[in-house]
Amino acid sequence: MKKILFIDPVYNDDYLHLFSEYFNKSKEDDTDVDVISLGEKHGPEHLEYSCYEIMVMPDIIRSVKKAEESGYDAAIIGCFYDPALRACREVSEKMVISAPAEASLHIASTLGENISIIVGRQKWIPEIKENIHKYGFSQKVASIRPIELGVLDFQKDHAQTLKKMRIAAIEAVEKDGADVIVLGCTAEIGFFEELQKELGIPVVDASLAAFKYAEFLASIKQKLDWTHSKRIGYESPPIKEIETFRLFTT
Repeated sequence: MKKILFIDPVYNDDYLHLFSEYFNKSKEDDTDVDVISLGEKHGPEHLEYSCYEIMVMPDIIRSVKKAEESGYDAAIIGCFYDPALRACREVSEKMVISAPAEASLHIASTLGENISIIVGRQKWIPEIKENIHKYGFSQKVASIRPIELGVLDFQKDHAQTLKKMRIAAIEAVEKDGADVIVLGCTAEIGFFEELQKELGIPVVDASLAAFKYAEFLASIKQKLDWTHSKRIGYESPPIKEIETFRLFTT
């Protein structure tokens, strides 16, 4: 069995049932998946601002460390900004870590030539561009199109959300030459199937991409012992240093 933990990195449980529903529909028979948020503390309910992203990072890192200690094979950081991804791979000793932007871009780049990402707000684009460049996909991304919805707006009116997504996706195909669409927010879960049928091209759901990528990474770790290299970038900090400043205590 593969045990996977999806961490919604906010202090809000509103989306957990949706994530759980879609992951359980798409998982392999030998996969168990759990979905959590960062708990009941008072804090950000979305990460649209960089300052919010920084605020939640310590709890993301603690959640990842606790997941490995609890026997999970993989953990997912459930935000398209991929917050603390490198840090979490540092503190994890053997457990694999996945995140939506990295996973979506890897998958989308194998499915087509030109990727367009549909995001909520113009505000998000600079950080997403930074990650695209960091991950090496600048030549594959044709456009990033905002539909002016916040993270907490996507699931309020499904018909309106789908309408905005449809308009942006059609423009991406016709004007930008996109042949793969990525839904660039985990809160956009649940819309890819209808868009995909209408457009006739792959529409990559960021949450499902991160989940399936984690499932794949966990599988090759189990079968081939391939996991994050500790030789250079993902080298773990010395245990004595971590214990000194009690990073993993609550």
